Amino acid sequence: MAGKKTTKPAEKQAGTGIITELDRYLFGQGTHYEIYEKLGAHPATVDGKKGVHFAVWAPHAASVSVVGDFNRWDPEATPMELLETSGIYEVFVPGLGTGELYKFAITTGAGKVLYKSDPYARSAEFRPGTASVVADISGFQWGDDAWMKKRETVNPRQAAMSIYEVHIGSWRKKNTEERAGYYTYREAAQELAEYVNDMGYTHVELMGIAEHPFDGSWGYQVTGYYAPTSRYGTPEEFMYFVNHLHKKGIGVILDWVPAHFPKDAHGLADFDGQPLYEYADSRKGEHPDWGTKVFDYEKHEVSNFLIANALYWVKEFHVDGLRVDAVASMLYLDYGRKDGQWVANKYGSNQNLEAIEFFRHLNSIMEKRGRGAMVIAEESTAWPQVTHDPAEGGLGFTFKWNMGWMHDFLEYMKLDPYFRKYNHNKMTFGLTYFNSENFILVLSHDEVVHLKCSMINKMPGYPADKFANLKVGYTYMMGHPGKKLIFMGQDFGQLHEWDEKVGLDWYLAEEDAHKDLQNYVRGLLHIYRKYPALWESDDDWDGFHWINANDSDRSIFSFYRTAQSKKQNLLFVCNFTPMAREDFRVGVPKKGSYTLLLDSGHGLYGNGEKGPMYKAEKTECDGQPYSIPLPLPAYGTAVLRFM
Repeated sequence: MAGKKTTKPAEKQAGTGIITELDRYLFGQGTHYEIYEKLGAHPATVDGKKGVHFAVWAPHAASVSVVGDFNRWDPEATPMELLETSGIYEVFVPGLGTGELYKFAITTGAGKVLYKSDPYARSAEFRPGTASVVADISGFQWGDDAWMKKRETVNPRQAAMSIYEVHIGSWRKKNTEERAGYYTYREAAQELAEYVNDMGYTHVELMGIAEHPFDGSWGYQVTGYYAPTSRYGTPEEFMYFVNHLHKKGIGVILDWVPAHFPKDAHGLADFDGQPLYEYADSRKGEHPDWGTKVFDYEKHEVSNFLIANALYWVKEFHVDGLRVDAVASMLYLDYGRKDGQWVANKYGSNQNLEAIEFFRHLNSIMEKRGRGAMVIAEESTAWPQVTHDPAEGGLGFTFKWNMGWMHDFLEYMKLDPYFRKYNHNKMTFGLTYFNSENFILVLSHDEVVHLKCSMINKMPGYPADKFANLKVGYTYMMGHPGKKLIFMGQDFGQLHEWDEKVGLDWYLAEEDAHKDLQNYVRGLLHIYRKYPALWESDDDWDGFHWINANDSDRSIFSFYRTAQSKKQNLLFVCNFTPMAREDFRVGVPKKGSYTLLLDSGHGLYGNGEKGPMYKAEKTECDGQPYSIPLPLPAYGTAVLRFM
């Protein structure tokens, strides 16, 4: 009862026997990678009785009980017992099963009772409810063995990866007010898999699906790290989603947020009456810009909570990768803070040493236990060796989002074509560092919100110019070294900025200009998947060669990508102005025939069509020994295959 002081119970040595001394030791060391199997709520049988075992870490609490419908939410009805030297409380409640709503009633040292959701809950109440839900995820019958076995043998850095970034809640909407018109995981799986395969993407990346209280946070302010959000269904339905996409040959990446968490009363903030999951010093423990708490990576139990969570999504839900949000905010102690608002590390610098160690630990363990799963950094600075081996001083990520490329690319694309010749280096600069990390080129959701305009409306000119600009921009992106990510709606020219409250305007994809753009992007994606030259050697100069990087006056870029087999190489030519170049000639590296696979006017030559062939002439051009005449229309593009 609120305001009532309670004497802290004596520590209990054995408890139910479910949480062993070894469990407690490993948790305290930060190396219990299956701690989610012990903490939280789990159906169990104790002394021959079926029920639910509850356990929670709350070392500063005076006492803890579990409350729910089963005991009328009475904080004195079902007290929990404290296990020795661990700060873990547990209780077994016979007669309970799955579907029960519950919370932990934590009495603080000051006598206040806090009603907290379970940090390890596998399911949560549909918002605005905030209770946890007892769930059993052990019975799902997976059918993706072939996918999982193949994943273990593939090096993702040398494989095709074109990612379709999706917010499930606004990809499509049902015409109903029930549950805000959300598609369920099961419903989304069917239509999304069909669309992704038709377009030619290899992976889907889902924006925040861990439980979160506020729709407008897009899933990036998490209160239930172990619970797929109930907005779209149950944990089993999310398993169905991943299983279905795998059976259709599509990978699934989740956005993951170990950088910060919200201050909602039912969440992790001041969990047991004191800072527990967050740093106690507000100069480290709060993000001034976001109004959120920062995880205390120095506490073993906190780093264990997060690393086990990463492994949980990979092991229990078979996800193929985690895209780690806001990495820079974790690495820099002064991120988003002014002088006096942050505290230096023991060496007097602004590096968060505990966060660095956390990433190295996370990525090393994922390498050993993740069965080929990726960990991707959204890191927006020039922090060195993000994707390099921790043994060599790196952080160990599989990939890093190339935010620098994205910024330069968009700044260039927004320019009136007349001024592009003065900004030519914005498009070439990325090639000076493309092999310093293993990069993903991204055009993400962050670029089409908050008055930044949709991708199509970033483009200059009249409507026809906008579509032509976007075609040539996407062509350059697809040829540039690095894996690819495109946010939903960008492939057909969504007009208005993304809004999580409404579905995409799919009717646009039936209008001529939008449909033409979508077909063109589909053609690019299918070329990308088909030709290893575009993904085998993304971090190697052997895989990329400029033809002409300096044609700034005409704003034309030409280059080629080389396959490791030296066969099926691809030549790219991109004209970023509305000026036709009928007399254009491009240098080529060798004699033979060059077959046109795709251009801006026709799109992809496929379904039995054969594109025009160009015979290389022994005429030097662009510093190359051979050349071909290649008339370019306004905003013209060309992708050609050669041996």
